Amino acid sequence: MKGKIITLMCATALLSSCHIYKAYDRPEDITTDGLYRDTALVNTAAANDTASFGNVPWREVFTDPQLQAYIEQALTTNADLRTALLNVESAKAALMSARLAYLPQLALSPQGTLTNWNKGEVTAATYNIPVSASWQIDLFGQILNPKRAAQVSLKQAQFNQQAVQTQLIASTANIYYTLLMLDRQLEITESTADVLKDYVETMEAMYEFSSVNSAAVEQSRSAYAQVVASLSDLRQSLTETENAFCLILNEPAHAIERGVLEDQVLPSEFSVGVPLQLLSNRPDVKAAEMSLAACYYNTNSARAAFYPQITLSGSAGWTNNSGAGIVNPGKLLANLIGSLTQPLFYRGANIARLRQAKAQEEQAKIGFQTTLLNAGNEVSNALSLYQNTVAKVNSRTMQVNSARKAAEDTKELFNLGTSTYLEVLTAQQSYLSAQLSEVSDTYSQMQAVINLYQALGGGRE
Repeated sequence: MKGKIITLMCATALLSSCHIYKAYDRPEDITTDGLYRDTALVNTAAANDTASFGNVPWREVFTDPQLQAYIEQALTTNADLRTALLNVESAKAALMSARLAYLPQLALSPQGTLTNWNKGEVTAATYNIPVSASWQIDLFGQILNPKRAAQVSLKQAQFNQQAVQTQLIASTANIYYTLLMLDRQLEITESTADVLKDYVETMEAMYEFSSVNSAAVEQSRSAYAQVVASLSDLRQSLTETENAFCLILNEPAHAIERGVLEDQVLPSEFSVGVPLQLLSNRPDVKAAEMSLAACYYNTNSARAAFYPQITLSGSAGWTNNSGAGIVNPGKLLANLIGSLTQPLFYRGANIARLRQAKAQEEQAKIGFQTTLLNAGNEVSNALSLYQNTVAKVNSRTMQVNSARKAAEDTKELFNLGTSTYLEVLTAQQSYLSAQLSEVSDTYSQMQAVINLYQALGGGRE
């Protein structure tokens, strides 16, 4: 009779607990459409194609041999990436522990005694080797859901590691190109300083022949000193940028060997793919979804706590006194009944844990949606930045050409006596400013490509 009652109770509980066995499925109210804005602004190969710039191997995007070597080194030595890899190993160990919960638990407690009597002439040895075993039957998902949570937590750690890798590749490229930009700006400024130095010497010679006044000489010296002072700022920026680059490589500060800005070639046509691809390409988006899945299984575990925990257990032993095994067959029924009644005494705590798990699941859901929207914004911003910097670079090239011609013509006119020294200085300073801006705009265009590549999940493999 008791067996029938237990069977009926288990069947009733099993029918009412179907939800705790259900695998995670993405919520229907998660927005995945319209994540990109104005993709037509960029000359893409196919803006709505299923191909994506983020699927291109990083070695095909960054073709500078020295940069490739630095990226490979960073992927081996960077502290953040190594920490992320250790998190993956920790998650693997947690999953192994969750899987072992399916196995029976065995305990062995050997005991022995030595007894002396008759003044030590007689010694008797007795021993007892009791063995106990218990096995939890996962009828209500108390083991299944923690195992599933451990599985998705492992995936989350792996995706987080990929996210760190994409960030690392992008950061390495960004800082490397920053060094090239500063090198070029330093070169331009040094060339301008040489021109202004010659101009100062010319003005000083003309002053000796009373061709110009002292104000003209001092003005030329001031312009020269201003440019020379900016050289110190550029050199300091170079040193700090090199030091930051060394941190990425996990090395002490030192000089960085590198190429030149003019030799760099980056892709100029892109296919961003459909917005839904962000779910499969962006590791941070996938990590956020795995966090939601883990919370979902934690909620199921909290629900499972309301149901009986059924454990089969038994014990046996061997002793030299009886010479036979000892088994306790009544242990099974006692443990089974106790597990059926135990949840009733913890109902209040179980309700609180379930509410907490539901709240955490909702928070993870909000975080997943926010991460997805942020990913779409990053793609849109990178596309817009690239389109605008391309237009700016084209205009800046025209400005540089005009400023160079103006500086040359003004200098010729000054030599002919039809232009003032102020016009020469102004033209030279305008030319310097235009050149520096052109280099900065070129770097911004390269940065837009890097940002787009990272925003589309590039470099994750």
